[in-house]
Amino acid sequence: MSPQSNGSEPRSPLTLALFGPPGSGKGTQAAFLVEQLKIAQVSTGELFRQEVRRGTRLGRQAKEYIDRGELVPDEITMAMFRERLAKSDCAAGVLLDGFPRTAAQAEALAAFLRGLDRQMDRVIYIKVPQDVLVSRLSGRLTCPECGTTYHPELAPPRRAGLCDRDGGRLVQRDDDAAETALRRINVYKEQTASVVDYYRNLGLVAEVDGLGPIEDVRGRTLATVSQSRVG
Repeated sequence: MSPQSNGSEPRSPLTLALFGPPGSGKGTQAAFLVEQLKIAQVSTGELFRQEVRRGTRLGRQAKEYIDRGELVPDEITMAMFRERLAKSDCAAGVLLDGFPRTAAQAEALAAFLRGLDRQMDRVIYIKVPQDVLVSRLSGRLTCPECGTTYHPELAPPRRAGLCDRDGGRLVQRDDDAAETALRRINVYKEQTASVVDYYRNLGLVAEVDGLGPIEDVRGRTLATVSQSRVG
C-alpha cells in the first residue's frame, strides 16, 4: 500500500497520529503501520530520550523537567517535533505515536503542518476495555534500554527474559502492578481526553477495536488509514 496514491492526483505526505491507553497494544500497531506504510515513526518518549542522550539544548531543557518528575512544557516539546518533522525521513509520511498530548499542541501542530502544505489525515485510537488493560499490564516486561514491552502470554520475547531488539535484560516495572496500572490508565485517559476530543470535533478520529488476535487488530487499523485517503 502506498501512502501517496489512491488512483487519483498525488496526495500530500501521509500524516497519522496513534493513541491508546497503556496495555492497548499501541506499540505493536505502531510498528506494523510504520513497516506497512514505509513512513517514519515519531514518539514523544523516544524523541525525548534521543535529545537528552545527544545533549542538545532542547534535550538539556527537557531533562530538567523530567528529572523533577514534571511534564515537559509545550514550547519545548513542540520545538523538538518541529525539528524532527523537518528531517528527510518524514518527507514521505509520518506516524505520530502518542503526540500531540494536549489541544494546544494539536493546534500548534496543525499550524506547522499547514506551513509544510500538509495536514493530519487520521487520528487512530485503539480502544480496549479497562479490565482487559489491567490484565494485560500486570506481569508486563519492559526493556530498560529501548522501552520495548513484552508480555509472557500476549507478546513473549523470542528468548526468555531478553529483548528481541537489543538483547537487554527485561524487567518488570513497579508501575505495572494492578493497582498502579489502573491509575496509569485513568491518568492517560484524563490527559488525552482534550486532544482526542479536539480531533473528534474535526471528524478525524477513528476508534479501532483492540480486542482479538493481533492480525485482526492490524487489519482494522490499516483499514482506517485507507479510508482516510479516499475522496
